Amino acid sequence: MNLVFIDKKRFETSEGRPYPIGATCYEGGVNFALFSAHATAVELCLFDEIGREELARIPMQGRTDQVWHVFVEGIAEATVYGYRVHGPYEPQRGHRFNPNKLMLDPYARKIEGMYRWTPGVFGYDPESPHEDLVMDRKDNASDMPKSVVVSQREMYLDDLPEPSLNKPYIPYNQTVLYETHVKGFTQLNLKVPSAERGSYLGMANPAVLNYLKSLGVTSIELMPVQGFIDEHFLVTNGLSNYWGYNSLQFFAPHQGYQCTGHPVEFKRMVSAIHEAGLEVILDVVYNHTAEGNHLGPTLSFRGIDNASYYTLQSHDQRFYANDTGCGNTLNLRHPRVLQMVVDSLRYWASDMGVDGFRFDLATVLGRESYGFDPGSGFFDVLRQDPILAQCKLIAEPWDIGPGGYQLGNYPSGWSEWNDRYRDTCRRFWNAEPGVLPEFARRIHGSSDLFEHSGRAPSSSINFIASHDGFTLHDLVSYKEKHNELNKEQNRDGHHANFSDNFGEEGPTKDLKIIADRQRQKRNMLATLILSQGTPMLLAGDELGRTQKGNNNAYCQDNELNWLNWQEINEDDQQLQKFISYLLQIRRDHPLLTSKRYIHRPDEPDNDIKCVVRWVNAGGEEMRESNWTEQHVNTLGWILEQYPVMCTLPAEDSTRNLHGHFGEKSRILILFNSGPIDIDFKLPVGTPDADGVEALYWRCLLDTYESDGLPKLALQAKGVIIPLRARSMQMLVAKFDNS
Repeated sequence: MNLVFIDKKRFETSEGRPYPIGATCYEGGVNFALFSAHATAVELCLFDEIGREELARIPMQGRTDQVWHVFVEGIAEATVYGYRVHGPYEPQRGHRFNPNKLMLDPYARKIEGMYRWTPGVFGYDPESPHEDLVMDRKDNASDMPKSVVVSQREMYLDDLPEPSLNKPYIPYNQTVLYETHVKGFTQLNLKVPSAERGSYLGMANPAVLNYLKSLGVTSIELMPVQGFIDEHFLVTNGLSNYWGYNSLQFFAPHQGYQCTGHPVEFKRMVSAIHEAGLEVILDVVYNHTAEGNHLGPTLSFRGIDNASYYTLQSHDQRFYANDTGCGNTLNLRHPRVLQMVVDSLRYWASDMGVDGFRFDLATVLGRESYGFDPGSGFFDVLRQDPILAQCKLIAEPWDIGPGGYQLGNYPSGWSEWNDRYRDTCRRFWNAEPGVLPEFARRIHGSSDLFEHSGRAPSSSINFIASHDGFTLHDLVSYKEKHNELNKEQNRDGHHANFSDNFGEEGPTKDLKIIADRQRQKRNMLATLILSQGTPMLLAGDELGRTQKGNNNAYCQDNELNWLNWQEINEDDQQLQKFISYLLQIRRDHPLLTSKRYIHRPDEPDNDIKCVVRWVNAGGEEMRESNWTEQHVNTLGWILEQYPVMCTLPAEDSTRNLHGHFGEKSRILILFNSGPIDIDFKLPVGTPDADGVEALYWRCLLDTYESDGLPKLALQAKGVIIPLRARSMQMLVAKFDNS
């Protein structure tokens, strides 16, 4: 037993345990464990309850398998702490230890204090002409946020179920994602109490959840909620990191979204969302940290064990591999770093109860020394983990490193953001020549990308707009990006947006332009929701949200990003109802949510008698010559399911010996992205397994109409119908008079 006295405070300590890593409450005290392979000594620093006065520095004398540990008696939850880590300061060898700097615990569940950019945050002397090669000796404790001990007792919910126990487990083929931002979604929502707007509790408000339920989405994909900070260059320009892709704490919910400052609020939000029957998907950033490049601050990982946590350049370990474009790259090839990421994921999935994850720049996570590998350690660990294997796993399938674009190459069980779907649909509806064949592949689930490895259509996360790029409204209102407010001379953001303004850049009072824009929104939304695959909507697209042409609004924490619920007009309300109607159609027709790829008649599926057919405007099967016509903008897409013939046991008296399973079903979706109306002959089709042909077609959708409801609901087979310019229709075959 060791006794430590500072300022008349007495702390009794013992060696403690190396596991679990982090700060863990036990009866009678707290165990602290920290990984560092190259440190020569580690001190645990304890502070008063507001983190201003340092009460003790306790040597962590236990060291087991590169984990430093100590048990401190007489302390409990709410203890404020940090670490000082000793070791060589040799940047050329990859080491950046500096005991003058207080380090945040990578496993901390809660943070006390706000981050401030001061000279003391740098481990090197920023005034030295030798830059990061000279160690800085100024103490930074007064300016640093601190880690806080959190106990399981504090995280107990007395009025809601544990979120890990009330998960809705929505099947992937029925999933509809809704990407949103915790602050931006409720900051201006007057139905949410003012004290809870822009917070986790705001997202849990019944008015918010009732809105999402009425819209018809199933899964809320939250942009980053793990603790993050603003980049220095943004702060100096009077901006901030609104999106949150600059993580520093992988276990602590972001402070800025808390009302009371306690992480239990996040857990309460998840449970409330589950009670509403919705899922929570977290956008997580495990590819880099907020410590940036070699000239960045020393806040946690860099000062604890830089050479282990980060991938360094082999020819000069002073510098970092930058496969992320953010200055550094986390080294998941190191077993302890991989352990930290998996421990973090398991914490959010088990303790916090979330239902899945979307991995930012996920290719980084699967990189081995020789490049991306779908059988890498990271993927293998997740596949065998009993908790994480049940989660929805979504990849952003690229990074900026060599061979970084990996769409379609992720392992079974993963889904991927499909940017080829996004771009192809935009190009098709802009009537770009030669896009038709790829458009057909994308709306049919991108089987060319995913089916080869036995994956399902749900592996393709289809989207038209996301946080990164134009909103749907801006996609039809701006030909060019307008990012001047980002203070980068409009150089940032995507240059290829495949957008159109229909005759006038930005806002307009021209009624024809407004009508054309609204119809184009309906076209893209209907395409998205009726496609095979998993649709993802961007929050506010159903309500005409605009960023005024900014396609990279990551640094705009203001009305440009916040959803303004007070400015919703009649067109916006109608578009919201249109989406709800589309999602109801999707739920009502299982052919639109097939668990397996549906093939052409010459590629029979013996288990589920479903086929896909493609027809031209004459109602005839598409021939090879039709697909190669550069200026064809019209297509008919037929999905069919026939009853499956089978022999029943003789003792089954409820059916004939030769019975049918499944119902006759036939869907026809017509597309015309061209500038002129087209006469489209409704196909006669082929008989089903009983030789029965459809009696007529019933039209459920016509995007030319402002509400999406067709004026003429019933159409005879074989008739010619007008398919208006830039519009689409959906019809279902009727085999009886019901």
